[in-house]
Amino acid sequence: MTAAQRRAQAKVEYDASLAACPSRELFDRISDKWVSLVLAALGSDEGCDGEPRPLRYSDLARRLAGVSPKMLTQTLRSLERDGLLTRTVTPTVPVTVSYELTALGLSLYQVVRAVKAWARANMDEVLASRAAYDARRA
Repeated sequence: MTAAQRRAQAKVEYDASLAACPSRELFDRISDKWVSLVLAALGSDEGCDGEPRPLRYSDLARRLAGVSPKMLTQTLRSLERDGLLTRTVTPTVPVTVSYELTALGLSLYQVVRAVKAWARANMDEVLASRAAYDARRA
């Protein structure tokens, strides 16, 4: 196989539009609302000084209104498995568990932060479009 063929094969292997592509599973995961909100919380979007920092499970649960304990646990496990965050257990009484973004997670957090900024900047226009659409359909 030539170098050009190997490059072409690699492009096909990571084409998220293909059902069997491994990047599609990752794309599905990172487009989940709870993943985005966990990344934003750990990235300190709504935090004190705006700097990424570790948070305990209970802190994350308080920040993410509406997330069930099961969903938060599943989300944190999947992010840890993908290398986007680390889980640190401190042997205290009771045991303290904290979560922190890895370098890979921080790079994804920057993307999430940009999407959140876009949503904030364009929400009025989106709401106006929705209202106009609904009025036409009524």
